[in-house]
Amino acid sequence: MRIETLYRGRRPVFSFEFFPPKTDEAARGLKDTVRELREMLSPDFVSVTYGAGGSTRGRTLELVSRIQSELATTALAHVTCGGHSIEETREVLDRIVGRGIQNVLALRGDPPRGTHEFEPAPGGFRYASELISFLAENYDVSIGAACYPEKHPESPDGDEDWKWTMHKVDCGVGFFITQLFFDNEYYFRFLDRARAAGVEIPIVPGIMPITNVAQIQRFTEMCGASIPDDLQSRLQRYEGDSPTVMAIGIEHAIRQCRRLLDAGVPGIHFYTLNKSHATRSVLAAIKDI
Repeated sequence: MRIETLYRGRRPVFSFEFFPPKTDEAARGLKDTVRELREMLSPDFVSVTYGAGGSTRGRTLELVSRIQSELATTALAHVTCGGHSIEETREVLDRIVGRGIQNVLALRGDPPRGTHEFEPAPGGFRYASELISFLAENYDVSIGAACYPEKHPESPDGDEDWKWTMHKVDCGVGFFITQLFFDNEYYFRFLDRARAAGVEIPIVPGIMPITNVAQIQRFTEMCGASIPDDLQSRLQRYEGDSPTVMAIGIEHAIRQCRRLLDAGVPGIHFYTLNKSHATRSVLAAIKDI
């Protein structure tokens, strides 16, 4: 099913994001995790990331194909600009569409590990907007893209970031999934600005339940998200107590999600980090399972 169609429904759409494991054994374990979440919580769709520089494209394609064909769950395939020429990207997209996948999240992608600046491959796309235009012109798929309530970390200011967000809309994106955030006010301000500009496509909040202090610090430094002072203080107080940190993270995510749902968001996209417990706990709470 096309994800844009899902968002036209009256109920909120719940989705999970996973990253491709590095080994066959881990891949089998992840498939079991996805199956468990599907049976317990019935997510509307599942997305699979694409490593920096396209480093996991084979496993990404394999996993989204299995999710859709074997688990009967709508799949969203991430595709990035990095590491591929335009013709190589076309080959990837042909394989995705050839396996019946109707949904693509078009991203520029992160710089390869150990580097700080994105460098397009020779003959490759430079920006997500170029990939979005290519998809819109050549493929009959539902196109998603990322947006940044606290601005992209490489943007000099919010206005510059907003210019690129609007450019993605002009290029044909059908829905946005936000970068993770921990303060809902950033999302609401971003949404108000979009609606005031006439942008009516779904803007879906991306939520990551915190499970590890050091890990979330790395993530926020990389993506430019901030942690509210009161939450940061609580996490630091219990940094050496893993169960308490997870409980704090789950509690905060539940409060975030409930407020977002009360405000009428089209859905919530969970960044799972391939761990089912935290996401399962949050979604079970907000769905009153």
